[in-house]
Amino acid sequence: MRRVCLTLFLFPIFFFLIYESVKADSLKIALITDLHYLSPDLAVEGDALTAYEKLTGRNIKDLHEVYDKVLNDLINESVDILLVAGDITNHGEKLSHTGFIERVMPLTESGTRVFVIPGNHDINIPDAKAYTGTKVTPTESVAKDEFVSLYKSFGYDGALRRDEASLSYLSVLNESTWLLAIDTNRYDEYDKGYTSGGRIKPQTMEWILDILKEADSKGVRVLGMMHHGLLEHMLYQNTFFPDYLIENWQENAGLLAEAGLEVVFTGHFHSNDITSYTTTSGKTVYDVETASLAQYPFAYRIMKLSDNDLSIDTRFVTATPGNPDLEKEYLRKLETITRRVADSRLKNLGIPLSGEMKEVVADLIVKLNIAHVRGDEKQDPEVIAAVKAFASYLGNEAEEEDYSFDFPPEDNKLVIKFSSPEDN
Repeated sequence: MRRVCLTLFLFPIFFFLIYESVKADSLKIALITDLHYLSPDLAVEGDALTAYEKLTGRNIKDLHEVYDKVLNDLINESVDILLVAGDITNHGEKLSHTGFIERVMPLTESGTRVFVIPGNHDINIPDAKAYTGTKVTPTESVAKDEFVSLYKSFGYDGALRRDEASLSYLSVLNESTWLLAIDTNRYDEYDKGYTSGGRIKPQTMEWILDILKEADSKGVRVLGMMHHGLLEHMLYQNTFFPDYLIENWQENAGLLAEAGLEVVFTGHFHSNDITSYTTTSGKTVYDVETASLAQYPFAYRIMKLSDNDLSIDTRFVTATPGNPDLEKEYLRKLETITRRVADSRLKNLGIPLSGEMKEVVADLIVKLNIAHVRGDEKQDPEVIAAVKAFASYLGNEAEEEDYSFDFPPEDNKLVIKFSSPEDN
């Protein structure tokens, strides 16, 4: 029977959318990313802020309460390490950088060590903006050296090694674990705006591989952190959404896996997803991608590191003191934004679809996106119904495999078993 592979058709459309040492068995690590923090001094009620919030679906007061709730939770959890995987600020504003640092100080004062890596929104942004009054106005951004100076206590000053070609650095987490913070951004190329895409420079890769070789000789485990994705998290992501992966991702993932890197923490895609890549020799690396704290589902990770594994748990902010309906409200906002983008993309694809067909496809894209950003996509009845409706319009029947769009393993609760020396 003639049938069309729904995955092949839907994903091209969908992708257009959007360290005092402690014992290893007691190391508790938190991970946040993509805060897009905007200083209150740059977000004052008025027409400019209203337009910004409407366009992005972000209410700045809501987001500040989300940050406070997460940071308070991390203090209560007595986390040893906080990793921040980039896009710390909304658009590179210097006041937002200093504001974030001030906000995280109570956590550092409680004993938590914080490590950051920049994202594509953090350095050398030529059009950093303030939203005050009736007009959007320019504001001061930060250069590469300023970023290092601002975040000297958050990884750079205490680094074991620093890369000369980028803002990558190596830090000691404990006697058996190193953190490799990899700068994948292209801020040196920014002119009129920022660049979403990322890459690992050849000099930086050489630096990384030397470190991994040394770590292997010393029996030290290395955890990686970078802003851009190392691995594909969805089918055909490299083809249809390449700016959310590093360039030559498969080659680089193979090099890093073969050199002994087993886990890297990433952000950028605003989605909660964990995936893995295994080389032909059997070496595996996991990409633990965490969703943004600036939009639904407001996710962050609490992890426990032992000698043998990394236990990952995901938490979601569903309400704040000022917005008890945070989750529901921002779910609706994301649905609205996704549908707006989907409608626009479908209109410009040049594919002859009827109005009713466009509604079916747009509805399916929205449901798939909402499921993906939260992680652990399940065979939701509404998604299944939308897939069936889409298949029907194509004159086909949907098969069971058409309902699953998630790469293994689990996304929100997972134990990653490390390889043993005998495996190498």
